Amino acid sequence: MTLSVQLAHRFPGFTLDVEFAAPEGVTVLFGHSGSGKTTVANAVAGLLRPDRGRIVLGGDVLLDTEQGTDLPVHRRRIGYVFQDARLFPHLTVRQNLTYGRWFAPSGAPGAEMGRITDLLGIGPLLTRRPAGLSGGERQRVALGRAILSNPRLLLMDEPLAALDDARKAEILPYLERLRDEVRLPILYVSHSMAEVARLATTVVLMEAGRVTATGPAAEILADPAMAPALGLREAGAIVTATVAAHEEDGLTRLESAAGTLFLPRVAAPPGTALRLRILAQDVMLATARPEAISALNILAATVEDIRIGDGPGALVRLRAGGEPLLARVTRRSAHALDLRPGRAVFAVLKAVSVAQESVGGR
Repeated sequence: MTLSVQLAHRFPGFTLDVEFAAPEGVTVLFGHSGSGKTTVANAVAGLLRPDRGRIVLGGDVLLDTEQGTDLPVHRRRIGYVFQDARLFPHLTVRQNLTYGRWFAPSGAPGAEMGRITDLLGIGPLLTRRPAGLSGGERQRVALGRAILSNPRLLLMDEPLAALDDARKAEILPYLERLRDEVRLPILYVSHSMAEVARLATTVVLMEAGRVTATGPAAEILADPAMAPALGLREAGAIVTATVAAHEEDGLTRLESAAGTLFLPRVAAPPGTALRLRILAQDVMLATARPEAISALNILAATVEDIRIGDGPGALVRLRAGGEPLLARVTRRSAHALDLRPGRAVFAVLKAVSVAQESVGGR
């Protein structure tokens, strides 16, 4: 099911004018605060009527200002999860979840309570009230309530923004399971690159009320031209891999199209498909295969593109066995190595460079 969005709206001092399509999976609206992400989400949900717009979900028109179509919020069948869980404090977790089911269309097949509580790990919480839950637990209950309303689309507006790092690490695996096991298109608002890399299948970059780029997450994140919008320190690539074995010395061996990778032990059984976020600043380049070096991960690659910055740095886009990679080097190194499109190189990555929070389900 595809979501098609065309919106134009003017606020005092700010104009929104966007157009994009969100295919199946998790489409992340990414941009700095004030870029218009939440405004788009509110318009899709029906909480904001734009000056001009057309929103189509799975062939059904939710909004068409030219034709005078504007479905009310309750008829759009969209589940909305906000930054704060907004649970009813006087109701138990079970009662909050049941409340979501009241909004499911009568007679329509929907998610089963038991399956959703198992999926989100909230079964043991059913008799508790929101005041007795952690922030991550409250957000998981809010997710369950939204899913049990049997929505056609799930909207999530920075659902992890109010959580500390420990609670974010707790809930991210549940969001990955939601992406992979619940066949719902998800529109996810975020300004956290870590969340984008873990969850996104499609990325829509926004800046000052405009869409500056859109496409598959792996390609957008590894595009040197996108680095200024994403942040140089956050620039990197997504590599898909499969757990091959856990070695006796505490390392996990992964196999990917780019080659064999070794990481500190990953808590996943052999055969598990993963996606890894590899930061550009952690990748070194060599024109000959390095020998007698401590780094365990050496991948044969080809230079696809180079973006020279205004300062001393350069971003190099690579292709390793079909997987995109990004390396951040100095301009001096780029010239010394004669880096250019088509040049064969070796990408070098220390095993300990990939943090645990950069490893997620595929």
